[in-house]
Amino acid sequence: MRFPRRLILTATLAAALAPLALAMPQARAQEPNQILNASYDIARELFDAENKQFEPAYKAKTGKEIKVNQSHAGTSKQARSIVEGLEADVVTFNQITDITFLVDKGFVAKDWQSRLPNSSSPWYSFPAFLVREGNPKNVKNWDDLVRDDVKLVFPNPKTSGNARYTYLAAYAFALEKFNGDVAKADAFAKKLLSNVVVFDTGGRGATTSFVEREQGDVLITFEAEVIGVKDAYKDKNFQVVVPEVSLLAEFPVAVVDKVVDKRGSRQIATDYLTYLYSPEGQKIAAEFNNRVVDPKVSEEFKAKFAPVRLVKVEDVFGGWANAQKTHFASGGKLDELFVAP
Repeated sequence: MRFPRRLILTATLAAALAPLALAMPQARAQEPNQILNASYDIARELFDAENKQFEPAYKAKTGKEIKVNQSHAGTSKQARSIVEGLEADVVTFNQITDITFLVDKGFVAKDWQSRLPNSSSPWYSFPAFLVREGNPKNVKNWDDLVRDDVKLVFPNPKTSGNARYTYLAAYAFALEKFNGDVAKADAFAKKLLSNVVVFDTGGRGATTSFVEREQGDVLITFEAEVIGVKDAYKDKNFQVVVPEVSLLAEFPVAVVDKVVDKRGSRQIATDYLTYLYSPEGQKIAAEFNNRVVDPKVSEEFKAKFAPVRLVKVEDVFGGWANAQKTHFASGGKLDELFVAP
């Protein structure tokens, strides 16, 4: 597949970020020995693995113990929780708008995207499908998801960044299919939403509904989760379906400036996010089925990923700010089209 140009790190940046940028222990005597990462709902296992590698690497460089604690939920809920008092030192989210919310509330600096490579997004994915053994409904593309006989499971777009990507990916497909006819794209999205049998608040809840409660014919979630579920439940013989076209889902990360300045944890938090771009951090992300931005690691894992054509929010919807205003703001298009099951 052709990777978006801005996803490719230059050799200079890759080389610069490979080692951990850790200071000497003497300069860190007053720093806390724990930080909190507030992350998206389906990233528990990924960051457990990242933390198990980061913590000893940090100690080897500084001589200090560090514990990275985790909080997981839909990222919109996480952002609101931080404003309401959750002291997260870093956020590792799955959509830019929830970090923008924290910027607007004074918790994250306006220049957050310039602090790390690839606009502060260390890996990416996109909405894909998981179907039951034998793919009994013969689901191949977004068209199939609006048939009357196909029932869907994905999270609530009002609470989940994961689901917003699904909604926008389907809408982008419809715009392309109907040559930009907004009325037909609206009807397509409305039918898609009406076919959902349960709207969980986050991605992991949707996975549970599909896998354990056996609801729906198709689970729509990030490709990383789709592959992970297939591998974890081999006895169920789920099948992964990668649609012909989908929407690029970036995973932005940021230091929560208001929190780290209060706790004295800025350098630790920065080191942690920097580690996610290191070859070690990128390899862990790829092992958890994310498509990574380090060219060497990406090449190493390319055989595990199916080809897909990815479109971007910027190109189809004029950027996240415009998508938020048009589709997700109160009274926006999602409110017009949303049909509760």
